This record gives sequence, C-alpha cells and structure tokens, in this order.
Amino acid sequence: MNVLAIGDVVGTAGCRFLRERLPALKKQENIDLVIANGENSADGNGITPVSAEHLFTSGVDIITAGNHTFRRKEVYGKFDECPFLIRPANYPEGTTPGRGYTVFDLGRTQAAVINLMGCMYMEALDDPYKVIDGILKKLDTKIIILDFHAEATAEKLALAYYLDGRISAMFGTHTHVQTADERILPKGTGYITDVGMTGPTESVLGVKSELAIKKFKDKLPVRFETDTGNCHADCIKYTIDDKTGRTKLLKRMKIF
Repeated sequence: MNVLAIGDVVGTAGCRFLRERLPALKKQENIDLVIANGENSADGNGITPVSAEHLFTSGVDIITAGNHTFRRKEVYGKFDECPFLIRPANYPEGTTPGRGYTVFDLGRTQAAVINLMGCMYMEALDDPYKVIDGILKKLDTKIIILDFHAEATAEKLALAYYLDGRISAMFGTHTHVQTADERILPKGTGYITDVGMTGPTESVLGVKSELAIKKFKDKLPVRFETDTGNCHADCIKYTIDDKTGRTKLLKRMKIF
C-alpha cells in the first residue's frame, strides 16, 4: 500500500492549497491512505472543527496533532467524536479528550496510525517509550505508522531506532522544516526526521516574516498572523508491504 504523510498544515492558506493539490497528487502517486498533521490548521494556531472538516473533505483520511492540540476548546468534542482525528497518545488518559491512535480499514488490509509527542524542549508528557510499548501490545495490524511530534532531532531518531522493525513507518513533525534524511532503517521501518509543513513559502514557519522579525528583534510579545502568499506542501510517500508491514520504498516530495 502507498501512504502519504503531509507536514503540519498551517492556517487557511495551507488548507486551501492542500485542497487544490491533494486530489491530483493522490491519483498521480496511487495513494491508499493520507495522514496530515493538522494542529496548526486554524489561523492563529490550533485546530477547530471547521479546519479539521476542511482537511477531511480535501482528501485527508487521518489527522494527527501535537503541542497546539487543545489550544481551541471548541474542538474538544470533535476529538471525542471522530475516530480519525487523533492527538498525542502520551497526554493523560481519562482527563484528555480524544484518543492517541486509530485503526483505518482499507478493505484488503488495515493500518494503525499512532500520534506521540516528544519530551525534550516540549511540555512534559508521559514517557513516549512506555506509551508506545503499551499501544503496540494492543495492536494486531501489520501496518503501523507513527507521527512523532517533537523538537529534538536526536529524540526522533532514537525513538525510530527503538521501534525499527516494530512499526512500518515513522515521520517527524513540529519544526515545519523538511529534513533530507529519509531512509529505510535496518529492520524495515521507513523514516524521516521531519516531513516539513504545508503553507506559505515566503514566511517564517508559516508566520508573516515581519512579525517573526519583530518578535526576535524587539523581545516583546507579538500576535502572530499566518502569511497569505504562495504556498507549498511538504510530504513523504511510503510504499509498505501489506504482508510484512515493512517499508519497501519511500519518496520525499515538495509540492508547489
């Protein structure tokens, strides 16, 4: 099967661009499953029911999240109601809306998608190693894909080697900068440190550059706004063997 993982979709501009480009890309690359990180899909950070629904109706099958997951209270109910809108699994269970993983039925096979968040330079959540070990014990699917939303590249790579051969593919999100280190690890797990972002190209991680400059230069609070210029989409395609669950091929892409 072919899985397309899409980097953090930023604001209305990123959502609109994805809707324009995704249908043709799915057909061109013969994509079976689309996963997109949508934690910044609402303008001003976070995700709303409207931005989530926009991604789903644009052709995204599963939306993952990250440190801005619960910035908008109006989306809490959506996380509880929708099985394909997931949040990092290492948020506290019982008090946190939603779920940290899901299983998507494609007919001939099933694919599990897990969302985790890193601990280095991020909010102190539960140990991602312990959490994913617990999830993997519950799953009986061959194909397992992880979105690891983390800041530190070393933390991402270390977890990937820990999970090598136990999951089909892992892609990092959060930094909004696509890395050029895609590879298949020794035991068959497809990997990239950060898949990148979908949103305004001439911006600072999606934010209007003049606002980001003001923040760094003046050291005073600034209300960030999403840029509205020309966009691009960062993504990676994994070709995964249905029988073994191992990645056979992977292709990093930047769509303009």
